[in-house]
Amino acid sequence: MRTREVRVGSVVFGGGRPAAFIGGPCVIESEALLRRVGRELKKACAALKVGLVLKSSFDKANRTSVRSFRGPGLEDGLRILAKVGAELGVPTVTDVHLPEQAEVAARYVDMLQVPAFLSRQTDLLLACGRTGKAVNVKKGQFLAPHDMRHAVEKIESTGNRRVLLTERGTFFGYGSLVVDMRSLKVMRELGVPVIHDATHCVQQPGGRGATTGGQREFVRPLARAAAAVGVDGVFFETHPDPDKALSDGPNSLKLSDVPSFLREVRRFDALSKEVSR
Repeated sequence: MRTREVRVGSVVFGGGRPAAFIGGPCVIESEALLRRVGRELKKACAALKVGLVLKSSFDKANRTSVRSFRGPGLEDGLRILAKVGAELGVPTVTDVHLPEQAEVAARYVDMLQVPAFLSRQTDLLLACGRTGKAVNVKKGQFLAPHDMRHAVEKIESTGNRRVLLTERGTFFGYGSLVVDMRSLKVMRELGVPVIHDATHCVQQPGGRGATTGGQREFVRPLARAAAAVGVDGVFFETHPDPDKALSDGPNSLKLSDVPSFLREVRRFDALSKEVSR
């Protein structure tokens, strides 16, 4: 089915269009690293003529350990993200964790993102909705896909219909996630664009004791499967040297592998949309 169109800057998700991409480093480690990653992503997406929204977090508020790196903070992080996005000419998105952060972040970025653990937080969803910005809500690892209708309704109650939903896996036992591909179809039946989170789906929460593990080798096959089922976009995190990344390295794509990853997803996406016509 076709979902409604949601525009984020110059990028359009939904409406039967080719899947667009949301990508970047998990957290803003430095302005230079964000610029390097953003430049390479823009080049790769431009080669395929697909849309890109640059993603990175100013604060990782849900790290496993209190000793883990969290990021540069609200104001400094947002300024860096806005600066790099403007230099590259690409729209940007970042996570917000508290209602009071939504209005501040909306001054800097084109889309707000609600982390999966916070997808039931009514005050946060309403605050994001009231900004008028597009809002991407990640499905809680503890929620059934049809329950995401409540998150959509909360945001739309503010008069904001620019809502996207993201599938990022469901808890399966301890330290593991599973992707139920049926959830992509279920959430798309709500009429909103649905994104597949290619890298968080292969996380192993707390899998390394004080840090989160991941199975990077499953990013590509799961992304191909999601594109074949039908999605409006694909989210992924990437780093020049994932093994040295300060957050989510085990499940991040190596930056040099991104062009081939995008080509694979694009081929499956094109086939899926051709079949559905």
